[in-house]
Amino acid sequence: MRLHPQVAASLAARPRPTEEQIAADPMAQLLATREAMVAAVDRECGPPTPVAQVSDVDADGVPCRLYVPVPGAPVLLYLHGGGWAMGSVETVDRLCRRIADRSGCAVLSVDYRLAPEHPYPAALDDAETALAWLRREAPGVDAGRLAVGGDSAGGQLAAVLARRQRDAGSPFAYQVLINPVIDPAMSSQSYRELGDYGLESTAMALFWAMFLGDGGDRDSPDVAPLAADLAGLPPALILTAEFDVLRDEGEGYGDALLAAGVPAVVVRYLGVNHGWARKLALFDAAGVAADQVAAGLRAALTA
Repeated sequence: MRLHPQVAASLAARPRPTEEQIAADPMAQLLATREAMVAAVDRECGPPTPVAQVSDVDADGVPCRLYVPVPGAPVLLYLHGGGWAMGSVETVDRLCRRIADRSGCAVLSVDYRLAPEHPYPAALDDAETALAWLRREAPGVDAGRLAVGGDSAGGQLAAVLARRQRDAGSPFAYQVLINPVIDPAMSSQSYRELGDYGLESTAMALFWAMFLGDGGDRDSPDVAPLAADLAGLPPALILTAEFDVLRDEGEGYGDALLAAGVPAVVVRYLGVNHGWARKLALFDAAGVAADQVAAGLRAALTA
């Protein structure tokens, strides 16, 4: 299929630093990109969907944002994307609001520490700290009914957290992975066949390097989800984008889950690129994706 006109227009309008600017001061460019992502939220993601209760909370030292549509709702623990080096609760605020509103489930969005200032395992540690706080405190929600989810790098964190909670004997009921990062070897066909549609192999290699720092083991199941035994993981909804270098590794993870006996629904969104799902004001497909996530959560947590 051809690139959707909405995506083509957004790529044409996207300001990007030159290679010379990046090479001259890569950290300055990263900080500028972080600020630009937040500044673009209203334009790219649209007005905030009203949710009955939205509060910024301290989860044992980890800043989070909690969305509660109704008292006693089950909870999705959500981990934002951005290559482990960008993004925040602000950049996924509109997506989390829509999911909470359409699903009837609360969402705890985790503002984990970012690389390269805080390399592996800082983000995973923060996710586990927030989860432990949620299970213990359960502020107005039902922490006995839990799902985990994330997009891009947050999808990698969510997949790892789902496996670690299975191993700890406290499994999630459901997992949602949106264009997840799965393979540190970057070996899938989509890396070789796709050009730069907002994320390309050079940038992804840099994200992996910043995330892992000097202490991350690319062969560890805490880094590479496919290195783990997948049997007994929670049912999964995996959404991928046709024009995304991460497409094939996300779909391959779905195949591996199915082969391990884990119920999995894998959906490729045609014509769109990496990061489409949170940009509700730009792409028609983003609203469809959010509502599909909401429907999956309703079925898994409220039925």
